[in-house]
Amino acid sequence: MKKLDARICLALLLLFVCSCTSQNDDNLPSKLDGEAAGGDMTVYLSTSQAFGTPAPNLSAENLIFHQNGDVAFEATFVSNPSPKNGGLGPVFNNNACNSCHPADGRASFPSNVNAMSGFFFRISVPGTDEHGGPKPVPGFGTQLQHQALYGYEPEGKLQVFYSERVVQLADGTAVSLQVPEYEIINPYMELPADVQISPRIGMPVFGLGLLDAIPDESILANADPDDLDEDGISGKANYVWDVVSQSMQLGRFGWKAGTASILAQSVGAYSGDMGLTTYLHPVPDTYGQTNGDTAITSVEVSREEVEKVVFYGQTLGVPAARNLDDVQVIKGRQVFDKLNCKACHIPSFTTGADYSLAEARNQKIYPYTDMLLHDMGDDLADNRDEFAANGKEWKTRPLWGIGLTKLTSGHTSFLHDGRARNLTEAILWHGGEAEESRDGFINLSTADREALLVFLNAL
Repeated sequence: MKKLDARICLALLLLFVCSCTSQNDDNLPSKLDGEAAGGDMTVYLSTSQAFGTPAPNLSAENLIFHQNGDVAFEATFVSNPSPKNGGLGPVFNNNACNSCHPADGRASFPSNVNAMSGFFFRISVPGTDEHGGPKPVPGFGTQLQHQALYGYEPEGKLQVFYSERVVQLADGTAVSLQVPEYEIINPYMELPADVQISPRIGMPVFGLGLLDAIPDESILANADPDDLDEDGISGKANYVWDVVSQSMQLGRFGWKAGTASILAQSVGAYSGDMGLTTYLHPVPDTYGQTNGDTAITSVEVSREEVEKVVFYGQTLGVPAARNLDDVQVIKGRQVFDKLNCKACHIPSFTTGADYSLAEARNQKIYPYTDMLLHDMGDDLADNRDEFAANGKEWKTRPLWGIGLTKLTSGHTSFLHDGRARNLTEAILWHGGEAEESRDGFINLSTADREALLVFLNAL
């Protein structure tokens, strides 16, 4: 009889505890949607290979093509007259695709800014080129190449100084932000006084095919450039000159959505980052400069190799979200929504039915981006226009996989120049259209702030 009484008491106690837990959790759902972040192209790995694994739904033929692309993506280029992977330079930023995108993820901010890394400067002068894009700096182009082959002089070297800014959170936590100031030093020839500098860092390359497969109309449906609904969020599409179609197209890739396709982004990197010619950029990036190429020779990266690299980026899988049934993760998503982060970091899209890659068609994906430009305020401004993007505007970065950055890439450097050393700093740098959300983050309770960060790290 005593044992029965004990069991009844235990059952009542458990019922009481569960009832209290349910009330305290504000009727939270049992699990969030979005574990299959890439739809059928989701990779269920939480290892250092999470960003670099082919999508599991690839056909046997496409898997072979992907693996060939992996080899091309890792190819290290050298100077001519090498019979293999020749053509590097004579001035450049790096010598391999994966050197700017280590483990297919984002580059870290380098300890030595003048070493080969995923960090570089885009440059221009006021005005536009013939297609409405950034106006090249005479003698330098639109990207500063800070490396050079033997016998050549780099276009210049990079310099960064940091000052400190302390932000006090509502619970008394003090967060120190590093405020960068950038400069070009030791240019090989005099720079114009009005040169514009935009520091950039290599970004993740997984999931590109799915982002490319989002229909234009789905992206444009969220655009509100004049803020007609008066919610303070005015997402804007970038329209850019597309070297592939030779026409103006919706921008999708790059920090300011400055390219229209994976192909355009890839050949631009071959040209600007490595000084290599392709069928779409047959003239060397530095042709005519006193420290550059003096002749137009045969194409240095074949069309076949370009197509392999493009297909590789198109078919990398997206890591699955994790722990979506965890109470703290679920609570963090509520905080995310309450702060209106979802206004720009839109959780989901459905890809188009007619995309070139069959495996990417009709997929419900969870990238947490709207693919649009937003004014991020003075603190993040580079004051350099890029087609329709002004000097304060940046494209909303996808958040999928962000919690695996430390594991895959060995760091937690975020934002366009890597200035943020963790997610808290990245959020605190948000301004402009995101100022209200940032201030809301500052005023969160410790528990809510920690829940939000746990949620982000689950993506």
